[in-house]
Amino acid sequence: METETPFSELPEALVEEMLNKSDELGRDLSNTFKDINDKKSEVRKKLYELEYLKKDSDIITTPSYPTTCGVDGSYGGENLLSTDITAMASVAVEGLIPPKEVKYWENPHYICKILTLQHSDATSLVARAIMMTMELELATKSPHDVVFMDGSLTTPFIYFNQALSRIKDVSPELSSYFIERLGLTLDSYIEVLAAVRSDKIYSSIPKYTSRKEIAKLVGLNNYEDRGLLSFILEPSEFVGPMPLEQPNQEWHINNPLQFSILFDKIISSLKEIYVIYYRPFSHIPALRIEMSKNIALNNNRLSILLESVKLQCVGGGIMEPYPLYLADRMVKHLGTAIPAIRKTMTQEMAGEWGDDVTSLYLAMHGYRT
Repeated sequence: METETPFSELPEALVEEMLNKSDELGRDLSNTFKDINDKKSEVRKKLYELEYLKKDSDIITTPSYPTTCGVDGSYGGENLLSTDITAMASVAVEGLIPPKEVKYWENPHYICKILTLQHSDATSLVARAIMMTMELELATKSPHDVVFMDGSLTTPFIYFNQALSRIKDVSPELSSYFIERLGLTLDSYIEVLAAVRSDKIYSSIPKYTSRKEIAKLVGLNNYEDRGLLSFILEPSEFVGPMPLEQPNQEWHINNPLQFSILFDKIISSLKEIYVIYYRPFSHIPALRIEMSKNIALNNNRLSILLESVKLQCVGGGIMEPYPLYLADRMVKHLGTAIPAIRKTMTQEMAGEWGDDVTSLYLAMHGYRT
């Protein structure tokens, strides 16, 4: 059996040129990291003077052992010769169970939808927004004390806005399903953003972020916050809470349809998001955690949130809270399932075709090799 190599199908000269550049790139990265490390004391001093640099023990006094869950979603599809197959799904997975706690869910909860649609380059925008409605529904229906969501708290608004601006460009089946789900879950989005219930904490923890609120504050605009603070923070330290940096232009929805009142409430809540960066252990990079003002400025609720993050960051190799990691692993398999669904559909259709199946197989063939 042949062993696959990452360069097996690339031209030899191209591989050689790429490998020759690796030393140069490594030196550039090393110099960048050394520069940040050399400025560690200076940055820590500035953050301490601004009263942003704190230890979790400053607010976590009595352990509460909160129950947690993580919510993540995925969407994908295949562009066939005659149609598109589009799938959307979201999964909620509960975290490690605290001592003496009764298990809430026997199985992970999920929502999914798969459709065959006419070709449109706007399909992915609407499918992504539908995926986000599924995440919000699972988040608010969760019975747990703390809910972790992937991405930013602003992400649903951005995705909804993009989908609504292209709603006329997709098939009626997809647009009507999106509008139906939007009507069901905008209240859930408001609940997540406001977080007024004292017994429920919502937070978003993006895997990737290019935000620079802290970097600008300490005069290091060339770096993004999470990378910078992963060098600066010691285990059990956090920075914040601080208000989310607002966009240069006011939040605006392009095509609110019949939901203008709900979007007005959402826009008001988007202006009251707060952020902290938390490094619970040495094996975890700084985590960006977004939350409502009602959580950030309440030490009791903030302590529960930090405690839940620390309890769920279980070991090396998992660089985010455990339920978020598990939900991500589960739902990302959606992409591998779609080709199998297409194959099964084709076989079933061919069995009932009763004629030359050549045209059928061509119609169900993907554009990509």
